[in-house]
Amino acid sequence: MINKVGFLLVKPQLPENIGFCARALKNFGFKKLDLVNPKEKWPNRKAVATSVGANDILKKTKVHSNIKSATNNYEIIYASSARKRDINKKHLSFKQFIESIKRNKNKKIGIIFGPEASGLSNDDIAHSNYIFKIPVSKNFESINLSHSLIIVCFELFKVLKPGYLKKQKKLTDVTSKKKFNTFFDFLENRLEKKGFFTPKEKKKIMLMNLRNIFGRVELSNKELRILSSVFSKL
Repeated sequence: MINKVGFLLVKPQLPENIGFCARALKNFGFKKLDLVNPKEKWPNRKAVATSVGANDILKKTKVHSNIKSATNNYEIIYASSARKRDINKKHLSFKQFIESIKRNKNKKIGIIFGPEASGLSNDDIAHSNYIFKIPVSKNFESINLSHSLIIVCFELFKVLKPGYLKKQKKLTDVTSKKKFNTFFDFLENRLEKKGFFTPKEKKKIMLMNLRNIFGRVELSNKELRILSSVFSKL
């Protein structure tokens, strides 16, 4: 489903930003990045330098002479805009934008971003189905092109790859209770010798608190050995 989503940069001014955008796409599993009338000659070494490992995306990037050509391969187009437009087009909140993507995730989706200085023109937006805005502080609403794109990539990644975020690395070397109890007996013995348990009547509650502290983490065998060495030296 992720491969059904493409990103279109209309008249991007800085090739460095194109490289950053390619990197953002690759971070979240997207592959399709196209350009419409970039300001500088393409391909561009500056873009390659900032793509940091995402040059494969840049190599497949197509350059279009107009936005009509760039949007031909998509069924639904979303336009990113930092400001409200006085045109007859449905404006979506960012939440509505994500919900709309979820509903249309089996269709070919294109998301267009405008040039860094001015954003998309009304003529560009006319080729879209919807307009959306990334919510930011009203005190400073200008977002770098690549930053805007990576926010969108991350939010779409959560929608299109929900299982990935739920994956958790399983600890395969968690120490056994027997080993932990041996360590704890050793610790109790050392603390007893150092006169830690004062007054004596509080020893039971102090040991319980210590056991709870260590019980909140799943220690590996290596970690248990390190702790044993630390307390032994102390």
